[in-house]
Amino acid sequence: MRPTIRDVAQHAGVSIATVSRALRDSGSVRKDTRARVLEAAEQLNFTPSRLGRQLAERRHAANGIVFPDLSGPYYAEVVLGYEAVAAERERSVLILSTHGRANAEAMVEDLATRCDGMVVMGRTISDDAVERLVSRGMPVVLLARPPIGDIDSVNADNRTSAVALGRHMLAQGARRVAFVGDPAASPDVQERWSGLQDALAEASAKGEATVDLVSVQGFGEETGAAVARRALESRNRRPLPDAFVCANDELALGLMDTLLAADVAVPDRVLVSGWDDVMAARYAGLTTVRQPMRALGGTAARLLDELVTGARTEPRHELLPTELVTRASTSPHPAQK
Repeated sequence: MRPTIRDVAQHAGVSIATVSRALRDSGSVRKDTRARVLEAAEQLNFTPSRLGRQLAERRHAANGIVFPDLSGPYYAEVVLGYEAVAAERERSVLILSTHGRANAEAMVEDLATRCDGMVVMGRTISDDAVERLVSRGMPVVLLARPPIGDIDSVNADNRTSAVALGRHMLAQGARRVAFVGDPAASPDVQERWSGLQDALAEASAKGEATVDLVSVQGFGEETGAAVARRALESRNRRPLPDAFVCANDELALGLMDTLLAADVAVPDRVLVSGWDDVMAARYAGLTTVRQPMRALGGTAARLLDELVTGARTEPRHELLPTELVTRASTSPHPAQK
């Protein structure tokens, strides 16, 4: 098997980042350390790949960021936060949206040849593909994705606010709760679904509440509207839930608008909540969870810049706080925020 930069790092007793800096003859590496790295590379017969050579030679002044999708206000806000920090560091940004494509990993490999470091968001590529990039010397930061070993990561605290949201629904009298989203599509959604289940676990065990998953493909307003239409069409056989907890604000807004158009009172008959706190949610009076979308992108950009420049070698795992914001869609007398 061809030796990797990870093998060189282990043989020399240094970090992968130090190997990368030594290969490009960075002044931040001590002479004796660089000599040890070069000796290890020679003993292992290590030849940097095309990606590794480009990284070592610093041919780019660009960062790459890989998104699962680019539609919707959530991704727009993350991009804005990312680009603002990248611009401060005089780095351009190459954006790739995999959008569920079968050749996503090949697309990411190609992007890696054109940038100095990469942020990988969500379940765009496999853990193995991420680890291959890192083993070849590519600085990587994971965004909205569970940590993989000592690879840097940035996440929002989904679980704490999901538990708070579930308890809020119970306090408002909801006993039949439906979660709208696809936990398999996103680590964030999986955590929101798990947190909601945790919040209702005791009441569910006593038979005092139920929580059902309404799995959907897509996170747009039309998908939310379709969920509402199906619920309305089947309400003669199955009553409407007391509450719809939606995986994002777009789903919630489409669902709520369709319910209101059918003369279903929100919140008197059905409670509705979303997630993200996009601008439209504030005008619609939608209860939601505010997450720091721009800060997510900005933090990922800062961490990546530290890795690319060699300013830091120790791994970082950042968990940014979120906040439950109650509005009129779940309470006749909301605490507006």
